Parts: sequence; structure tokens; C-alpha cells
Amino acid sequence: MNVLSRLLEGIVSASNIRAKRSKAPEIKDGEFHYVRKAGNGRFCAGFGKKAMLPQDIEKKKYYIAGYSENNPAAGVIDPQYVCALWLDDRSGYGGRLFLSFDAVGILSSDAQRIRDKLSDFRSKTGCREIYVFSTHNHAGIDTMGLWGPLPRTGRDAAFMKLLFNGAREAAESAYEDRRQGRLFYGRAEVPDMQEDIRTPEVYSKFLTRFRFVPDDSSREIWLLNFASHSESLQGCNHLVSADFPCYLREHIRETTGAETVYTVGAIGGMISMLIENEDLLRREHRLLESTRSIGRRLAEFAINITEERELAPTVCSVTQEFYVPVDNPMLTLAGLLSIIDVERYFVPRPAVKTRLSYLELGGIPLLFLPCELFPELAYGGCLSAEASATGKGPEINPPSLLEITGSPDTVIFGLADDELGYVIPPNDFYLHPDKPYLDKGIDRHNRRHYEETNSAGPDTAFAIAEALQKVMRNVDIAKQKNKENNDA
Repeated sequence: MNVLSRLLEGIVSASNIRAKRSKAPEIKDGEFHYVRKAGNGRFCAGFGKKAMLPQDIEKKKYYIAGYSENNPAAGVIDPQYVCALWLDDRSGYGGRLFLSFDAVGILSSDAQRIRDKLSDFRSKTGCREIYVFSTHNHAGIDTMGLWGPLPRTGRDAAFMKLLFNGAREAAESAYEDRRQGRLFYGRAEVPDMQEDIRTPEVYSKFLTRFRFVPDDSSREIWLLNFASHSESLQGCNHLVSADFPCYLREHIRETTGAETVYTVGAIGGMISMLIENEDLLRREHRLLESTRSIGRRLAEFAINITEERELAPTVCSVTQEFYVPVDNPMLTLAGLLSIIDVERYFVPRPAVKTRLSYLELGGIPLLFLPCELFPELAYGGCLSAEASATGKGPEINPPSLLEITGSPDTVIFGLADDELGYVIPPNDFYLHPDKPYLDKGIDRHNRRHYEETNSAGPDTAFAIAEALQKVMRNVDIAKQKNKENNDA
């Protein structure tokens, strides 16, 4: 073990001793709110957005999140936005607010701050729940703290205030914009636009669209979900941008008049947009050109979805908090040094508290996960014992999440209400033998294991699966009780 590793071990041990002084509180089971029939056969929805661009961007240092640390923004290509969707099934239980940020990630502590700062909004509107998503934008200003001039944080208090205020303005605009109408669900398979740089090659190729059509024929609202990192400008970029989601939303608005809330799916492992002639474009400084093209091309797939079905206006949901063990000493150190803002628990290992949500939107299952999930943990297809880094087979992994939900139509939403980093199948979780979590390991198949350095640890997959199993048991109980009450 090298000197740095020993130093980190000492710091982590000290943090564990302090953490033992306060036992983590017990977490209650989330309650599934089951709605069989909504009020008047129509949804109510509204859209709002707000730019998050500091006025002093050219005078003050703001750090670009993603790739290397200490990359100050040298200018602006396009602003980051927070986009809001208000959605109410008119059942009398209240609407829900979906907030999507052009950001690398919103940690649980800041997601909770957003909900707290919207407490008056919730009281005024009867808002039932607020969900916070990130597009995992690698060309935006650091919202987590990991990309500053280490060991100082890259998270800027003034920018975070701008983000919080933007969330409020977007939420209020969405509520004021609410209209009555119908909601349609459709999806399209997108060929040859993604790449998976880590074995196995498993990911969803479907672009999912929820399309709200107002009764008064006014502007539509689209909620889109697609599995890809928003990083087409790559690490050579020094300018603030929302990356390709900016041009996707822009093209949809210019072509159809609709406003779009964009979210990502299971993107771990690592799923990104395929860039043709990538090396040439990088050498010629033309990645912005390809990024715009990628956004517009993906928008065309969304626009051309023709097979869709109308959804009954019901939204059933449950949110479940749970603890995730943190074995990564670098993340622990980042928390101790206030580089990232996390609350630490001991259960009985160092852990963080996070949450997942399960919704049935007009009968379509949605799963909101606080991480960059390796897709094989959702859809199956984990490596065999012969192919894995550990020599162990997929039987040591938790069951796939779609197996737990019981529906192959489950739509995965990643980076929801938190950013835990990569969640990796335990049978392919491999650490550098001398510098675990500090440097990428090279396994027996000569494959690099970078993602482990940005993960909480190998047990995260089990924690998520166990929380979802608890959720689905409670969903089944709630549905059975509802059936018995209706039969009585």
C-alpha cells in the first residue's frame, strides 16, 4: 500500500469513528398511493423553464463539470436550463412536479433543499411530490463539487442559489401554464446513435415519449427519456453548454411548437452518443457541429413517433428512502473536506441515505433511480463467470430491476433525486490491487475498470434491488387492499 493509500485509510478510519456516535434513524416504508380512476378523464399539465446562467460568467471562475478537475469556463455556447413539468391526474390527491436540470448531477442534499425551498409552492398548489432529475451534462457548471481546484470544491454557492431560484421560477411557470388535456405514450427504437464502451454491450435503444395534448389545441408538452451521457462536446470543451439536449429541445420546439422536458435512462457502463469521425472532429475543433447534429437527429426520432396510445389519467406512486454503504475512501474524503455536500450515516458501515421512486403513469411503470445504473442490472445480460473480472457468474448479482417490477415495459429514469455515481454488477466489480478506488484497475481480460473509482462500492446494486423489492411488495399489498375494498 502506498503513502497516499495509508493516509486515506487513516482519514477514513477517523471519519468512521465519528460516524459511530450517531446511529442512523430507521427508515419507514414508503406508502403506495393507488388511484384506480381519476376525476374527469383528463390530465392537467403545464410547462415552465428558466435559464441558469450567471451574469458574471466572464468575470468569475465557474468550473465545467465532467472529465478533468479545475477546468474554468472560458465562455458560453448556450445556457443551462431547468425545465419543469406539472402533471396532475385530477384525482384530488394533488399534482406532481418534474424538474429536469442541465447539470452533471444534483446530490440528495440539494434535491432536498429544492423541495424545502418549494414548500410554499407545495402548500399553495397541493403538490403531492417533487422529482429532481439531471441530464448528466458534462459541459455545465459544477453542481456537485468534484471538478474544482482540488482539494477545494468546484461547487459555487452563488450558482447554486441561481439554480434553486430557477427551480422555483420554473415550477411556478409550469403551474400557471397548466391546461387540461390528454396524455399519449409512444416510443421509437433509435439505431446507431449510442455506444457502450464497457463489456457487456447492453443498453436500451428506445426513445420514450410522453406527449401531452391540450384540449384547447395550444402548445404540447413532451417528456422524453433516452439512455446516454450528455457529453458530446467532450473533455476538450471549456465553454458552458447544455450539450445535445439543448439542440434536441430547440429542434422539437421549432418543428412542432412543443416544449420538452428531457431525462436520461440507465447510462452506466458507459453509454454515450456515437460521434462519427470523432478524432477528426476533435482535431478540427468541430465537436459543437456534431453535437448540434446529434441533438437534432435524436429530435427527429421523437417527432416521428407515430405508434402511441392514450393513457388513462391516473398517477400511482411510491417513494422509498434507503441507505447505501459507501466503501469508496475518495468519496468519504470528499465529504470530510466539504468538496461534496453529503450527510454520512453508520448502518453499521459508513453510508449515505438516498431514495428511489416507482410510478404507474396511466399503467406504464416508471422507475426513478438515484444513479448511473449499468443497464444490465435493469435489463439482464450480465457477464458470465468466464467473461467477468471476478471469475464469478451473474448468480451472485441481485435480480434485474425489470424482473423485480414484473414488467418489461418499465421505463428507467436515471440521476433522479441524487447522483450516487456508477452502479456496477458485483460479479464484474474490480478494483486496482494496490490503489483501490484511486486508480482504474486492469482485469484478467485486460479490460479497464474506471467506473469503480466513481462508485460508492459493490453493494450499491444490492441496496437498490432490496429497496425496489420492498416497494413492489407494498405496491402489491396496496392493490390487493384496493381490490378487496371495491369487492366488498
